[in-house]
Amino acid sequence: MSQVNLIEQLLAIVGADNVLTAASDMAPHLVDWRGRYHGRARCVVRPASTGQVSAVVRACAAAGVAIVPQGGNTSHCGASIPDESGEAVLVNLSRMNRIRVIDAANNTITVDAGCILQALQEAAFEVGRLFPLSLAAEGSCQIGGNLSTNAGGVQVLRYGNTRELTLGLEVVLPSGEIWDGLRGLRKDNTGYDLKQLFIGAEGTLGIITAAVMKLFPLPRAIATAWLAIESPQAAVHLLGNLQGMFGASLTACELVSDVSLGMVLKHIPGSQPPLSESPWNLLIELSGTGEEGELRAALEGFLEQALENGAISDAVVAQSGDQARRLWALRENISEAQKIEGTSIKHDISVPISRIGDFVEAADTELKQAFPGIRIVTFGHVGDGNLHYNQSKSETGDNAAFIAVQPQVNKIVHDIVHRLGGSISAEHGIGQLKREELLRYKSPLEIEMMRTIKRALDAKGLMNPGKVL
Repeated sequence: MSQVNLIEQLLAIVGADNVLTAASDMAPHLVDWRGRYHGRARCVVRPASTGQVSAVVRACAAAGVAIVPQGGNTSHCGASIPDESGEAVLVNLSRMNRIRVIDAANNTITVDAGCILQALQEAAFEVGRLFPLSLAAEGSCQIGGNLSTNAGGVQVLRYGNTRELTLGLEVVLPSGEIWDGLRGLRKDNTGYDLKQLFIGAEGTLGIITAAVMKLFPLPRAIATAWLAIESPQAAVHLLGNLQGMFGASLTACELVSDVSLGMVLKHIPGSQPPLSESPWNLLIELSGTGEEGELRAALEGFLEQALENGAISDAVVAQSGDQARRLWALRENISEAQKIEGTSIKHDISVPISRIGDFVEAADTELKQAFPGIRIVTFGHVGDGNLHYNQSKSETGDNAAFIAVQPQVNKIVHDIVHRLGGSISAEHGIGQLKREELLRYKSPLEIEMMRTIKRALDAKGLMNPGKVL
């Protein structure tokens, strides 16, 4: 089938306004938010329903044309950007943004894949429920992309990552067939849990078009604090004590280095240091259904003891929701501040929580020896062992030369992660960025098992080619 004939079919499926072929119209969809990955496409198609997605996929499959699914295009790894060939059809799901059903009694919400994460959170709030997935890009990322990368965020400690928040999926398979797995069941022991194949698969096995997600009671009480600490080891020690004291009420425990905080203070207007300078900082949050004053008082009591025994050197407890939001903005704006500062080499790693200090110490030491003058930005989720560990140099010319040796930097970081029993991708996925790295750290058997699944569902290899495998 010719390119013209395929585009004519797509026009008939979704309408003329929703098949973009002009370079200027396609441009925003063909570059990732970091500006690192650029691609080309035959066209950008914007379906409005699962039926339209199915028809688009069938047309592309019949023509032997590759498909690149795209949600909010906030990927850190280039997963939603096509290659440079210009042959693929990019399927953008932004028009599929409905809240389909909220079942408050069942604590579930069924949404289209193109639903913005923040819109899902707000819909849950309106019925007195919490959807706990929360990350910096929640105002633009879409739930389909969150599912496809198994996004984590700041509340994994209490509620789990996207995989654990998902009860059911609707997926358009590479054949164009629609698998309806939209079941809001917490117990369903009827064979293979097929939805798990598509969560974290980055669109390589099919296009997620809708999902049933878990909701939770809306916390009435929240207590937030910013702590000054000496080291990542101190953060791990505090985490254990906080969990021992507050149990499941500990919602978040976020590590922020002084370099990370410094970039936010430099680049994000209105940012103010919450405490005097400290080499490391910890942002913690408790939530519950009791009285907020009591929860805050309990946290203050814990922190007084931590000050007395030297576990922390200073602390501030938010006295209002506005103060809490300002503290969270310091953490959530780190990635944006880094983007303003310039290109950096990014790592999204996880290690056992007990080895966080070992990782930071070993990686810092080796990198500084190999690349004198580098800046290391370290922040992330102590509660689940996931750190964002990024490197750059301050001068533009020096930084360009440094970025060019990324494979050497990756090897140092990822070898240490592997030695400590960790993962080279905790929540951002593999995409294009870590495809070759995956081959180094996964066993041949694991890679072959993944390829077997890929061949079984996508025999023609048309679904998001060049990503993950």
